Amino acid sequence: MTTTPDLLPVANDFATELPELALAWQAEEAPEPRVVLLNEPLATELGLDPAPLRSADGARLLTGNVVPVGATPVAQAYAGHQFGGYSPRLGDGRALLIGELTDPAGRLRDLHLKGSGRTPFSRGGDGRAVLGPMLREYVISEAMHALGVPTTRSLAVVATGRPVRRETDLPGAVLARVASSHLRVGTFQYVAASGDVELLRRLTAHAIARHHPEAADAPIPPLALLEAVATAQADLVARWMLVGFLHGVMNTDNMTISGETIDYGPCAFMEALDPAAVYSSIDTGGRYAYGNQPMAAEWNLARFAETLLPLISEDSGRAVELATQSLGTFRARYSASFTSGLLAKIGLTSAVGDAAAVDLSEQLRGLLQESRVDWTSGFRALTAAARGDAEILRGLVVDLPGLDAWLQRWHEMGPDADLMDRSNPVYVPRNHLVEEALDAATAGDLGPVHRLLDAVQQPFDERPGLERYAEPAPQDFGRYVTYCGT
Repeated sequence: MTTTPDLLPVANDFATELPELALAWQAEEAPEPRVVLLNEPLATELGLDPAPLRSADGARLLTGNVVPVGATPVAQAYAGHQFGGYSPRLGDGRALLIGELTDPAGRLRDLHLKGSGRTPFSRGGDGRAVLGPMLREYVISEAMHALGVPTTRSLAVVATGRPVRRETDLPGAVLARVASSHLRVGTFQYVAASGDVELLRRLTAHAIARHHPEAADAPIPPLALLEAVATAQADLVARWMLVGFLHGVMNTDNMTISGETIDYGPCAFMEALDPAAVYSSIDTGGRYAYGNQPMAAEWNLARFAETLLPLISEDSGRAVELATQSLGTFRARYSASFTSGLLAKIGLTSAVGDAAAVDLSEQLRGLLQESRVDWTSGFRALTAAARGDAEILRGLVVDLPGLDAWLQRWHEMGPDADLMDRSNPVYVPRNHLVEEALDAATAGDLGPVHRLLDAVQQPFDERPGLERYAEPAPQDFGRYVTYCGT
């Protein structure tokens, strides 16, 4: 194993504090690593010099073949409910936690490699990843960040120089990902299932210190942690819903304790508003359909609460009672977060308790859904209506009398067009454009990926020459299906 003292000052807090959940491991050797995309603004934010990361040593480091001094690369252990079925042993089957970076603001950030080869958690897989899905995570995670949605970030995509066999040979790649941590609900499930209450106590203290330090001073810190995670997840899912995002695989091993979006596999952005929208090829029952995402998050949080019961109270009945009360805050918090966001999208600063404004926002959703108006461009058309040009929106809606009546009531409330500009993106990663860019990249042309990134990293700024990035998919694009890319 080669080490380097220069490029990344990495600690090994997780590996040291929770060794029972950290299996020391080495990445698979990449024969010809080459940096394909490097997130220079993120590197700078982390206090890193981007230039050395582009070098040959940087490429080896970002594939795990060079290990920073002081780092202990580990595969993390966790369990999880996958589409409702419990798997007691999942873990990092094709990924390694290199360690933790401390950014200039003093925040601790995980550096994690995806596609770095087999580990003991691989369950028969080869542990590798291919270029297209790693670029997908880079593009969509950076778009989500620009949209203001809490998310893991992509630092780099590095080609390995090794073809990976799927249905055909595809170019292999590793994604270097940054997150507040990779603690998941599934991490707690793994420990709870072991019956080791002392380990559960240490994991809970670690999560509190890392993400929700205010919980340490609460009368019952584990209960305060539950409430903090429920609040973070309520706000996160509300933000997903407001931008039309479908995660696609909301298993408990994909729900973070930090409240960040993680794992962009079969994800997609909805076009026409449809609560039943499903894109994932494996979600045959619609468990994680667009409209089901809040309920799925609440279900996952109930599983999290179950893991904390031994720490909440020695009286099991009392523990269940307190946890149930805390979980009851999720729906109210989600509703308040989503409603305030929806009011901002129609330019109203009224309090969430303003029944007339809330009713108006819900009526608009009904009009958009009835006419199958594109969610993203529909709200931009509404922004134009706030400035006096309602014809674009009127050309999209079938029920013109209903829309005109709605517009009259809305104008009487004095919508703020500038607020709408800040709340309604022009550009999101349109599914057809993502696929176009990934296909081109797989064939060796990164131009479409760079152009797509240029659009979605400034999603609220309408710019000439980017018109196609604001348009819905053409009719011949057909039904979109996503897959758990590896």
